[in-house]
Amino acid sequence: MNWRERLDLYERLMRLDKPIGILLLAWPTLWALWLSGSGRPDWVILWIFTLGIVLMRSAGCVVNDYADRHFDLHVERTKNRPLAAGQVSTREALLLAAGLALLSLLLILPLQNRLLIELAVVAAFLAASYPFTKRFFAIPQAYLGIAFGFGIPMAYAAHLGTVPAVAWWLLAANVAWAIAYDTEYAMVDRPDDLRIGIKTSAITFGRYDVAAVMACYGLTLALLAYVGLRLHLGWPYYLGLAAAAGIAGYHWTLIRERAPGPCFKAFLHNNWFGAAVFAGIVLSGLLT
Repeated sequence: MNWRERLDLYERLMRLDKPIGILLLAWPTLWALWLSGSGRPDWVILWIFTLGIVLMRSAGCVVNDYADRHFDLHVERTKNRPLAAGQVSTREALLLAAGLALLSLLLILPLQNRLLIELAVVAAFLAASYPFTKRFFAIPQAYLGIAFGFGIPMAYAAHLGTVPAVAWWLLAANVAWAIAYDTEYAMVDRPDDLRIGIKTSAITFGRYDVAAVMACYGLTLALLAYVGLRLHLGWPYYLGLAAAAGIAGYHWTLIRERAPGPCFKAFLHNNWFGAAVFAGIVLSGLLT
């Protein structure tokens, strides 16, 4: 195998060919960067966080595939992943994940912010441990929401040197959103997950899965509205939330029949939910 083929395998292992995970990690971090920066984030911090998002998401994907390599063989959608198919060794995967995590840590060192570094260590632990929660957590998607949202307190630490209460409310909103979108994702693989014994929210919620997804969207929007009130954000922010609510309503039309294709489409479409909230934050900042 030549070096180009090897790089292609690494790209697939890091899921760089499927950017939805990067986007779902990026949106809550961008929300927090704009809010903690009062609508005008430090551009050096913004670039550091953007690169860090790509690196940490890539590292998380590698660890996820390492943890699930024996399960992925039995799932139609994942059986051809590089680790499951034996195209990349476990040693290669672990070295790649460690290298990506180290690079992301090195990115923030020039900021000389101790709190930020401490939070980055916690974020790395969350990303590395999440894949293993599917063995014993009834709703591992909640843990995913914490891992995917930990850029929120990090953004506040980078800009303010502290993490105010509003950051944790924003993180709570992201947890609810992650349960919503990752349940849609889990609904696609539910038959395979039941067969191989993995725990997911789609299995835990059972016949109430659609109702649970919509309730989580509602909780997300309620928490985001509360954040807006706490920060005295302008009307464009609430217009963004209204657009996000409309997007959530559209997702209901996709998932109500529980068909795998539309459920996966709803999952991918969450990029627009995050974008709508972000647009509201940016426009609110421009008008204040």
